[in-house]
Amino acid sequence: MAEADPALKQPAGEAVAVDAPAQERQPGRLRRRILMFSVPALVIAIGAYFWATSGRFVSTDNAYVKQDIVSVSSDVGGRITHVNVRENQIVKAGDVLFVVDQEPYRIALEQANAQIANAQVQVGKLSTDFQATSVDITGARENVYYAEQDLKRQQALLKDGFTTRARIEQSEQALDNARTQLRTAQADAAKARAAMATGAQVPGVNPDLAAAQAARDSAALNLQRTTVRAPVPGRASQADRLQVGQMAIQGLPLVSIVASDRTWVTANFKETDLDRMEPGQPATIKLDAYPGMTIKGHVESIGAGTGSEFSVLPAQNANGNWVKVTQRVPVRIAIDGAPSRMMIAGLSAKVSVDIRNHGKAAR
Repeated sequence: MAEADPALKQPAGEAVAVDAPAQERQPGRLRRRILMFSVPALVIAIGAYFWATSGRFVSTDNAYVKQDIVSVSSDVGGRITHVNVRENQIVKAGDVLFVVDQEPYRIALEQANAQIANAQVQVGKLSTDFQATSVDITGARENVYYAEQDLKRQQALLKDGFTTRARIEQSEQALDNARTQLRTAQADAAKARAAMATGAQVPGVNPDLAAAQAARDSAALNLQRTTVRAPVPGRASQADRLQVGQMAIQGLPLVSIVASDRTWVTANFKETDLDRMEPGQPATIKLDAYPGMTIKGHVESIGAGTGSEFSVLPAQNANGNWVKVTQRVPVRIAIDGAPSRMMIAGLSAKVSVDIRNHGKAAR
């Protein structure tokens, strides 16, 4: 009888042990095949991405958030009596920041009002004087008329021999006196009219009265300026310099307002990056302070000069040790829409500009 196959005589458990190494080799081969094809595919994909985007973007991390900073000072001098703003406080345009002592300026306004009243009295007096001169002129004219009539009568009587030469001379003297009084009254009227005259710059108003009214307007304006208000909305900065009792000097900045509605980014691009850059091109802004936030913007304008040209001491390159250095040009990037996080002046940013089609790509 033929001998049975030894493999058939093995227990079932031992048969499984013989087949296990072959099954374990299958996943290893699969992983090697996956790596063999995936690594070249990844390299090709990365290469294709850089090839597709090469020359499309220019970027720089030499960029900073900028905001308008308005220095607020007092237009009048005096001691500060009220302070209504704190450091980093949000203010709206027109909010009261601080108040300068108003009493001296209120007194000045009262004095100006008194000057107006005095000028009005003087104008009334001049008007009365002018009316009085009109009455004097009327009386002088009547005297002249009666003197002329008397002289005519005396001349007629002299022809008939009923009067004397002395009486004629007396009538002539009376007529001369009457005419002199008339001329004097007319001169007084002209003088009064000149005192009441209004200049071409202030038609219809006496010059003294106009000067008093201008003084009152100036005093009222100074009183109004004792209350200093925020010119723009934003965040108060350097407000610690405001203290009650401190002297406010006219024109000296006391507090700053960082305007919240005027934010942009200044990106200092290399001069070699400006060949295809134009205003209107879309830009992407990323801030170091907010890593997960991306802000959309666009190129608003390109600077008129490099940073070195506007420095206090511009570089002098006309020497034997000159070394060429790539210059940077400030590019203003406008922010599209309102960012979801608060913008702080001076934050570092990274800006990338899409320069394809020379700025004709739609944003």
